[in-house]
Amino acid sequence: MKECKWKQRITIYGFVLCLVGVMVLMVISPKETVSRAERRRLAEKPRLTAKGLLDKSFMDDTEKYLLDHFPFRDGLRRIKAYFAYDVLQQKENNDIYVVDGHASKLEYPLNESSVKRLAAKMNQLRQQYFPEQTARYAIVPDKNYFLAEQNGFPSVDYERMRSLLSQELQTVSASDSAFAYMEITSGLTIDDYYHTDTHWRQERILDVARCAADALGVGEFLSFSSGSQAAFTQNQIKDFYGVYYGQAALPMEPDTIVYLTSEVTDAARVWSLEENMQSGKDAGKVVLPDEEGAVWKAVYQTEKLEDEKSLDKYDVFVGGASSLQVIRSPKAAAKRRLILFRDSYTSSLAPLLLEAYGEIVLIDLRYIDSARIGTYVDFAGADILFLYNTSIVNHSEMLK
Repeated sequence: MKECKWKQRITIYGFVLCLVGVMVLMVISPKETVSRAERRRLAEKPRLTAKGLLDKSFMDDTEKYLLDHFPFRDGLRRIKAYFAYDVLQQKENNDIYVVDGHASKLEYPLNESSVKRLAAKMNQLRQQYFPEQTARYAIVPDKNYFLAEQNGFPSVDYERMRSLLSQELQTVSASDSAFAYMEITSGLTIDDYYHTDTHWRQERILDVARCAADALGVGEFLSFSSGSQAAFTQNQIKDFYGVYYGQAALPMEPDTIVYLTSEVTDAARVWSLEENMQSGKDAGKVVLPDEEGAVWKAVYQTEKLEDEKSLDKYDVFVGGASSLQVIRSPKAAAKRRLILFRDSYTSSLAPLLLEAYGEIVLIDLRYIDSARIGTYVDFAGADILFLYNTSIVNHSEMLK
């Protein structure tokens, strides 16, 4: 009996000692504000208020804070990932799987309601802003297109997605010529994408840029041919750990970002709505592109590499996520305008089209309401292109 009691005491004392040790570590360990591995901001320590206690938000926020700042959190996440892959023999962890060094996130099943919602949104925008113009559209395949089915993972039916979107656009549009599909998939391979990230690599999509330019009728103004980088200077950003690196929690070799510059891209400048939104007594006022005091930045914003507000080196392309951006290219061979409804994939594509367009307007409906666009954008005489990746098409509810 005495031996049994001593074992119980050792167990209890050991458990209490572990709890105390964890508490001490949490108090004395330095607190990070961001998780570079997961590419997100960590929860801040909540303030104790009567309202927070009554509505239980204080306890919820405290739980998030403790989970985000738990000692050795990244190491424990990696151990969990190893256990899932090596012990439990799972093929994925946190919906991330790795094939031949390429990490990808499962996207399944096809959400047909989302595809129809996107078609309705595109037609709504056409009716409101460019009723007499033909808009072109394309779907950027995600990495699952090249990896999932071939390696036993579920994936969306990409052909069904494309055909359904085409059918819906014909159904909701008053004219058969309102929307024209642009094929960009056939020239892509898995090697055109980063290993640790969702995005495609700029130096590998010159054929996509050429295809888009030809479809828009401006191919003659591009000095490069498909796949040829002779017209550009290559610039490298090493040690790029993409979004899937942190989510998979597995050791992976970092990617290298290559961005292509030329006299045209060096001369071009980017205006963004967020950068030109006034604060203080003029809060809410926007300095428009042609107004005095407008803030313009370079096409490749390398300062983002040192900016603590930016968690993603991919933000070097036109400054990253933004609701509305205007890129002006004074050395363009033509003075045509392109209005591009886009997601983050387009950040690296748009600079490749600056030889052909004096102005490219980038609109991201994830961050700006459709009804506000007309305040800032003139659609008259512009080429119109919708370019969305598979995830946006399958989750179009995120578009405002």
